[in-house]
Amino acid sequence: MAVENGRSSAVSGGGGDINHLPEGCIANVLSLTSPRDASRLSVIGTVFRSAAESDAVWDRFLPPDYRDIISRSSDGPESINVGSKKELYLYLCDHPFFIDGGTKSFSLEKRSGKKCYMLAARSLAIIWADTPRYWRWIPLPESRFSEVAELLDVCWFDISGKINTSMLSPDTNYAAYFVFTTKSRTYGFDHQSAEGAVGISGHERKPQTIFLDPEAARRHMYQIVPRRLGLLNQMADILRGGVNPPPSENNTQARYPQQRSDGWIEVELGEFFVKRGQDVEFEMSLTEVKDGNWKSGLVVEGIEIRPKEG
Repeated sequence: MAVENGRSSAVSGGGGDINHLPEGCIANVLSLTSPRDASRLSVIGTVFRSAAESDAVWDRFLPPDYRDIISRSSDGPESINVGSKKELYLYLCDHPFFIDGGTKSFSLEKRSGKKCYMLAARSLAIIWADTPRYWRWIPLPESRFSEVAELLDVCWFDISGKINTSMLSPDTNYAAYFVFTTKSRTYGFDHQSAEGAVGISGHERKPQTIFLDPEAARRHMYQIVPRRLGLLNQMADILRGGVNPPPSENNTQARYPQQRSDGWIEVELGEFFVKRGQDVEFEMSLTEVKDGNWKSGLVVEGIEIRPKEG
């Protein structure tokens, strides 16, 4: 009984039970919060629970142009068949769907309802991608897309993609992630960094040091010297002051691959802020063209653009 009285006092605030407010009023207040907050507040009472489930609340959490996005579904808008707006919201969070002929996938970030896209490898500009000697296009059961790009052998590694800010959620900090996996026989990336960059197309972009080898972080943390450097290079290192020189500033700020929950690997290329009303094209790129060493064994799924936490 004491617990019930405590809860009643907490929600009434000494000025009457908040559950006595009209459901429409509560729904309007909840729609000004976030999907996560609305779900949490639904436990206050029956009226709150009903309001938190209402279409009026979840319609506000959906992007204003969600109907237009769904109409671009590669499987047709009728393929997304759900009942309430809350069910639609959760479906769009948990089931990325193809748009624009399967060249992109769209979903929502569950925490905030912000838009997320993945640009398929086919929609990216990959140098030599249509030359079978260097790249090949293959289906892969683990991929969400019908085909991915497998790197066979190149010395000029250059991949880029573009997205217009009008497609994204305003007032949001986004990051672009290169999504890939590796074959059993991969070479050319194990001790060589690449360069990533994100920025407005046609403008100068600040480069980022990117390592595509999943073991690169461990190697740089412990400053492991690769055996393939050879005796002469190791002797030169000793003469310069030690076999394990301190990491360069670029390496300490480098970005390293991370395992994803879907089994793929990702590495952040950079981030950018989308201002309200902004209508510009952002370009994301990943290159390794300086050293001229041959590279092979990456499988590219695409570039994902999603809100960056923090």
